[in-house]
Amino acid sequence: MFRKVKSLEQSFRDIWGLGGQVSVAYKDLCLFHDVQLPAGFKMPKFDLYDGHSDLVAHLRGFCSKMRGAGGKDGLLMAHFSQCLSGSALEWYTRQDHGRWYTWDDLAQKFACHFKYNLEIILDRLSLTKLEKKHNESFREYGFRWREQAARVDPPMKESEMVYYFLQALEPTYYGHLVSAIGKSFNEVVKMGGMVEEGLKTNKIMSYSAIKATTQAIQSGTGGATGKKKKEDVAMIESEAWFGPKGPSHYYN
Repeated sequence: MFRKVKSLEQSFRDIWGLGGQVSVAYKDLCLFHDVQLPAGFKMPKFDLYDGHSDLVAHLRGFCSKMRGAGGKDGLLMAHFSQCLSGSALEWYTRQDHGRWYTWDDLAQKFACHFKYNLEIILDRLSLTKLEKKHNESFREYGFRWREQAARVDPPMKESEMVYYFLQALEPTYYGHLVSAIGKSFNEVVKMGGMVEEGLKTNKIMSYSAIKATTQAIQSGTGGATGKKKKEDVAMIESEAWFGPKGPSHYYN
């Protein structure tokens, strides 16, 4: 068995070009391998920190969830990696953990490295550049945007949040939600979810589809045919925003 493990270790070195510089042995890969969980302790589910957002809030959340560890430095340091991802996890694995004698040592090092997240203060203009991701729903996007808006100083009034949120939307959503000025932020998010559903079911045409269709129609010649094409463009644009029988999108 020992020879098989050593052979596997050497295979990893050969595959990744590690040579003799990096060990893939358990004792070297597992930081704090001698730390054991207390009997009956159930590991909580952590929110993951990827190197962005408020690091102090994350540290507080981690410590609160690890209350069952009794404040033991070894347990806190050993399991801190379970609440990290992306660049933050990469940072953790590259550290010389031999220099961490207490939890405070780790926390101070962590805070020093990611303190730029506190120094980079969001302003109102930056919120307009916070766009919806392709893999998130409009509801998820709305809540993510709202969380970032809460970091703006001085604090924003709800009417301001609605205004800047609309500025951050892509044309299709903006066109359908611009009339929501004056409503609460939650109402706007709810309306956005309805627009999203309309796009999925083809009851609403996206701005990009409208643009492509109108360009295709307008590429024809002038004269009577050209006049007919202009009428087709007007009809398509009207149906795209209001439906085939006029305005029919009500948000309650």
